[in-house]
Amino acid sequence: MPRDLHPGQRSELYTLDVDSGQRELIATSAELLFEAPNWTSDGEWLVINGGGKLYRVAAAGHDDLVPIDLGDIPAINNDHVVSPDARTVYVSSEDGHIYAVPVEGGSIRRVSNDHDAFTYYLHGVSPDGDTLAYIGMQRHVDGLVTTNVFTIPSAGGADVQLTDDEFADDGSEFGPDGKWIYFNSERASSTPGHAQLFRMRTDGSGTEQLTFDERVNWFPHVSPVGDRIAYVSFPPGTLGHPADVEVIVRLLEVADVAKGASTHRDLVTAFGGQGTMNVPSWDATGRRIAFVNYAAE
Repeated sequence: MPRDLHPGQRSELYTLDVDSGQRELIATSAELLFEAPNWTSDGEWLVINGGGKLYRVAAAGHDDLVPIDLGDIPAINNDHVVSPDARTVYVSSEDGHIYAVPVEGGSIRRVSNDHDAFTYYLHGVSPDGDTLAYIGMQRHVDGLVTTNVFTIPSAGGADVQLTDDEFADDGSEFGPDGKWIYFNSERASSTPGHAQLFRMRTDGSGTEQLTFDERVNWFPHVSPVGDRIAYVSFPPGTLGHPADVEVIVRLLEVADVAKGASTHRDLVTAFGGQGTMNVPSWDATGRRIAFVNYAAE
């Protein structure tokens, strides 16, 4: 079900220059809880969801939210990505499927396949636009629920499973070179909920751990330039990626990772978590990210 704001709470959509630290408030609402900003590749628009619907707002700010027609798709969640050509938004619906939605209107197409007790949670699109990366949540007959990393052609086709284990995985997203998929996972910890950041090659091989700290790290977003990873860091002991907690948006330098280091820089503290930055959130220049804060009136 779509989330609602608490009494006295408002949604605030910001852009942030990661070098200067300059923030700009793009949109705010005390009525609509909006989440998960994407940029279009031309830098003109930000795409967000709210109330089960999809909107775009001018990145220059201070304009109304413009609805994107979802046709008869059931309510969507905060897992959506914009195609590299900015003509299509791929969305995850509450019916468990992925749909391709033309930004300017037109025929909507279901991408995903039918599986028993299976839900698609979309997180990434490849740089060439041909492949989607998603988390498949499977409910097994013995009651076990698993979340694994999959890909599927954006035009529709066979699902490809890249991980097959009982570790909690999420946030699978392509790097800009198309050679790696970045994700968060609990695979390196014996403590439930202690997610860290990882990457693996697009065939599922060569998994590498990227963060090694006491906080709970989610949703790695690699800049279009490929030099930085922005992510959401939850307090130690957090289970999952809940809403209404104080989180830190952090920056990891890819060059440091290549040297075996895992240094980070705190960009901003936000109140939220769920909805703050679930999906690819960089502009095409690799200078700015977008995030949502849920402030009290």
